[in-house]
Amino acid sequence: MITQLKKGALEMCVLCILSRGDKYGYELAATISRTIAVTEGTIYPLLKRIRDEKYVRTYIQESSGGPARRYYALTEDGKRHTRELLTQWRLFVDAVNQMIEEDQVNE
Repeated sequence: MITQLKKGALEMCVLCILSRGDKYGYELAATISRTIAVTEGTIYPLLKRIRDEKYVRTYIQESSGGPARRYYALTEDGKRHTRELLTQWRLFVDAVNQMIEEDQVNE
């Protein structure tokens, strides 16, 4: 996948996953990497940025299988931002699909 396209969509993917429930960093990376090639090294700077932007909050929870984990949860601003990103994404995808279909008809 094209790097810039993936980078732009990754924030939306993380926020959409968090809209289904709180997750810790490794869990987010594992979930996304099942579909898109991504590493924890890509996810953690993104998580820091969206935390700084107040789209997520964090909390620590003890783990029965090891050290405590930092969980990420959407804030109200994060929920609004997620809805805005999804609206923009759908408009973008529709426009691209329309252009692709027009090009195929004209061939």
